[in-house]
Amino acid sequence: MEITCTRCRETLQADHRYCPGCGLPQLVYSVEAAPGQAQPARWNEGVRDASSVDWKPALRAAVMLAVPAGLFSSFLSPLSSLGMLWMASAAAWAVVLYVRSQRPAWITVGAGARIGLVTGIVGSWTAAAASGITLFAMRFFLNQGKVFDDLWQDTVKQLLTPDAIQQWASAGVDIKAWLLSPEGRAGSMLSGVLVLVVLLVLFAVAGGALGARWMARTRQPEV
Repeated sequence: MEITCTRCRETLQADHRYCPGCGLPQLVYSVEAAPGQAQPARWNEGVRDASSVDWKPALRAAVMLAVPAGLFSSFLSPLSSLGMLWMASAAAWAVVLYVRSQRPAWITVGAGARIGLVTGIVGSWTAAAASGITLFAMRFFLNQGKVFDDLWQDTVKQLLTPDAIQQWASAGVDIKAWLLSPEGRAGSMLSGVLVLVVLLVLFAVAGGALGARWMARTRQPEV
C-alpha cells in the first residue's frame, strides 16, 4: 500500500518520520516486537519544523557564501560572465550547509527559497558595491576615466543602429547625445546595476529551492 503525506500528498517511505516535501511529522506504527527482539528506540530528541528557518546559522552560511559569489559577479570581475551560476550555486550550498546542522535532515522548498533570497540580497548588493567602488577608484584615483569613456562611446555606436536613432529622433529625443552625456552614462550604469541585482536575486532564490529539494531527496531520516 502506498503511503502519502496527509498535507501535500508526497509519496513516503515506510520509515519516513517527516515528509520530505513539506516537513509534516508522520505517525509511524510498528507491530509489537517478538520475544527476544529489541524494542525500537523512542524518538526523544527535539525536532524543528522543516518549513521554518533558524536564521542564525542560516545567515552565517548565506553570508559566508554570498560575499565571494557577489565579488565574482561584479561588473569588472573576469568571472562576471558566470555571475548567475555563482549566485545560484552559493544559495544551494548555503542551504546544504544549513541543513546539515538541522533536524530533520531537510527543509521544505519554500524554506530553501527564503535562504536563497537572503543569499541573493547579500550577494547582489556585494556585487553592486564592488562594481561601484572599482569604477570610482579607477576613474578618480587611477585616472582611467578616458578608457571608460572611449569604451562607452564604442558600445553606444555598436548598439544604436541608424533606424533606432531615427525612431528616437521622430519622438524628439537625440538618444545618441543623451547616452554620451554624463547623465546618460550614469543612468545606463545604474540601470545595468539594477538589472544585475534582480537577476542575481532570482537565480539565488532558484538555487536555494533546488538545494532544499535535493537535500530532501538524498538525506534519509535517522531512525
